[in-house]
Amino acid sequence: MAQLPTPVLPPARSLDSLLQRLARERPGALALSAREPAAPAGPDTDFAELARWAAAVARHLQTQHGVQAGDRVAWLGLNHPLQIVLLFALARLGALLVPLNHRLAAAEWAAVLADCQPRVLVHDTHFASAAQSLPHPSPAAGHLVPMAQLPGRLNTTTTDTMDPDGPEFAEAWDAPVLLVYTSGTTGAPKAAVHTQGNLLANMAIAAQVQGLSANDTVLTVLPLFHVGGLCLQTLPALSVGARVLLFSRFDAVATLDAIAHERPTLTLQVPATLKALTEHPRWTGTDLSSLRAVWAGSSLLPPAPLAAFHARGVPVCNVYGSTETGPFSIALPAEHAQDHAGSCGWPAPGVEVQLRDPLGAVVAPGAVGELCIRAPNVVRRYWPDRAACDADGFFHSGDLAQQAPDGSFTVVGRSKDMIISGGENIYPAEIENLLLQHPLVVECSVIGQADARWGEVAVAVLVLQPGEHDHPDWAEPLQRFLDGRLARYKWPRRWLRVDALPKTALGKVQKAELKRLLDAPAAE
Repeated sequence: MAQLPTPVLPPARSLDSLLQRLARERPGALALSAREPAAPAGPDTDFAELARWAAAVARHLQTQHGVQAGDRVAWLGLNHPLQIVLLFALARLGALLVPLNHRLAAAEWAAVLADCQPRVLVHDTHFASAAQSLPHPSPAAGHLVPMAQLPGRLNTTTTDTMDPDGPEFAEAWDAPVLLVYTSGTTGAPKAAVHTQGNLLANMAIAAQVQGLSANDTVLTVLPLFHVGGLCLQTLPALSVGARVLLFSRFDAVATLDAIAHERPTLTLQVPATLKALTEHPRWTGTDLSSLRAVWAGSSLLPPAPLAAFHARGVPVCNVYGSTETGPFSIALPAEHAQDHAGSCGWPAPGVEVQLRDPLGAVVAPGAVGELCIRAPNVVRRYWPDRAACDADGFFHSGDLAQQAPDGSFTVVGRSKDMIISGGENIYPAEIENLLLQHPLVVECSVIGQADARWGEVAVAVLVLQPGEHDHPDWAEPLQRFLDGRLARYKWPRRWLRVDALPKTALGKVQKAELKRLLDAPAAE
């Protein structure tokens, strides 16, 4: 049975009141340490400085650019402390941060900007040319502001910490504060509207499950433009007074060096970065003893990197969620990281999970159903005013899962990716999990293809170990491997090898991109 909601005490009633409390209680404790791969260590910011910085930026945006409650401010840049400062500054004003995915094309940025109509677009030096190339002046671009024009950490004064009358949104639980555009590649841009209450509830849930405390140092290398990089560890760590070691981007060498020398206690990774770390020549010589766990945001984790971390005594804990769910929803704790490999774990405190069939009924125990989630960190709407949940407050994820007798959940695929072959349901994740156990397979994804006889058949798209696919019958050992492990009707009827799988910023395979490869016989 899914875990019912249990009370989780939020760290505050607004982001601004949280920051002000941290500034009072831990003024000299380090909050953010900026790092750039292959560069000297950047500046450190303590909690008192962070509060002053946020107050100064809020005042600047309000007085110089007219930002007020309800306005949107977009950010285009690599990870930087200013992005987090902007979130707190805009919360103080009742405005919303829109972090842009810096890996998108210019046309995709333009579509996002046209959709949310920000008053200000702040950019860093890396993306100055890209920002300036956007249509401007334009209502969709708003004021174009280089980050250097905003108050810096060292330009703030102690008088900016507190407003004697208190910020207008001091108790802004229901005020929207963050627009995050989903990573889908089809259809018009769609943004989940996170309120301050959503973020604060997610901080409490994530901090509790991960055991975060003020003694922790969290290493952040994933992009903050996604809720994974921002909300799974970074904001929860700050909420308890921990230090965040913030890298502008992921780099395997820099990450290994940081683990060895700056001694983080936790970090968040994705399958692609786990693979890059464990296959790097410096992996075996890197001291990992400071890490009590590595958390990974993915419904499917490849077994080889997991085994490499587990062999060195570091559990890899999986967490399931989506842009709309906070995202901390279902988590696999450290004590079950090995005995429940492949599982997403159990619902986090305060999170209610149901598995439903296509008609909306809860499925029988052990049956596959769509993950539906209700929790205080789940968004209620998409921008500008489209419902994200059903009438009962459940978000329908589109992910299919099974629940084991012990209450844990395992994702078996997306409802739209489910393959119906000869009247039988085939779940791609089941095949992918097996193929990833074969030593020839580096990565794989299973998708459906229309078939005149069966309706659909499964197609396996694989990245193989270098030099292992020269033989014309390279798929035969993989087929033999499935024999006795998987029902024959589930076997892939076509095998396609590629050099790399197309992925989103957080390592999710873009299956829509793979489908177009199915008509490329030369790739076989």
